[in-house]
Amino acid sequence: MVRAAVLPAVGAPLEITEIELPDPGPGQVRVRLAAAGVCHSDLSLSDGTMRVPVPAVLGHEGAGTVVSVGEGVTGLAPGGGVVLNWAPSCGSCHACSLGEVWLCANALSGSADVYARTADGTDLHPGLNVAAFAEETVVPVSCTLPLPDGIPLTDAALLGCAVLTGYGAVHHCAQVRSGETVAVFGVGGVGLSALQAARIAGASTIIAVDVSPEKEELARSAGATEYVVASENTARQIRALTGKQGVDVAVECVGRAVTIRTAWESTRRGGRTTVVGIGGKDQQVTFNALELFHWGRTLSGCVYGNSDPARDLPVLAEHVRAGRLDLGSLVTERIALEGIPAAFDNMLAGKGGRALIVF
Repeated sequence: MVRAAVLPAVGAPLEITEIELPDPGPGQVRVRLAAAGVCHSDLSLSDGTMRVPVPAVLGHEGAGTVVSVGEGVTGLAPGGGVVLNWAPSCGSCHACSLGEVWLCANALSGSADVYARTADGTDLHPGLNVAAFAEETVVPVSCTLPLPDGIPLTDAALLGCAVLTGYGAVHHCAQVRSGETVAVFGVGGVGLSALQAARIAGASTIIAVDVSPEKEELARSAGATEYVVASENTARQIRALTGKQGVDVAVECVGRAVTIRTAWESTRRGGRTTVVGIGGKDQQVTFNALELFHWGRTLSGCVYGNSDPARDLPVLAEHVRAGRLDLGSLVTERIALEGIPAAFDNMLAGKGGRALIVF
């Protein structure tokens, strides 16, 4: 029996309770969590913006130590560190055949499985495959990546989602080039990662935008050269900071219609607007046909930073070891399992960066 945060139903409060984990079966790995990040996607799952089978144990950004392995598992042994990969690619669907593993049609199929039970025998599903809001979890070996050398196990949890997403949005999707100007909307865990990624890419001006004035120091420490408190004048302020042109690249990490529209309006003619934030179906963004022609901007969605975790994790690790990427600076609060609801409230209120559950 291990302690976990269980979502009993969509919209219901999380319940901190004991669950029963089975021994790992063929091709499975049991992992003792060292840390798990609280991501906005977890909030979206709990309130029904995104759908998963329930009851479930949420949490998809985590790292830990292998406890035991099932039959047929090679390359991992008890005591080894791993980063959890919540979106493993199947390698055989159409997207995977194109090399677009972040769009794998079967990446979340494991969320429908029953992986554990509550003390009273109720079946539990593994949130986004990995169920990281628990002291231990059992996952397919495809949901694990070996911990890179020189990376602290607790900090490594952030690599599993926030950093892969924010870094990938800048380097893979927007393809920011040295000397370009960048605006990042939303200074949470993903936004802070995007700011660091823009700095690593050599962006000349990096503008952070957030509703909270209190996040300015956090944003500047991540690489922002300018800070704008979000308002109805945001696009005008960004154009004023870029010679009245607008930024070459805008990265939206909020998922609200008004923010997406503002990011678009903040981008120069011919620039790129990348949408990372996950919004609800009610968030409708509108454009007229003439402005699409006139501005010549590229508007693109971005799933998981358009990342291939197996390819990108070693690259991120090298940035960490070289001091270019600071994982610890993304964390503004270290909590226990009981602190997850308060972390959700802080996200809704626009407070802080990443909350990290430390076991």
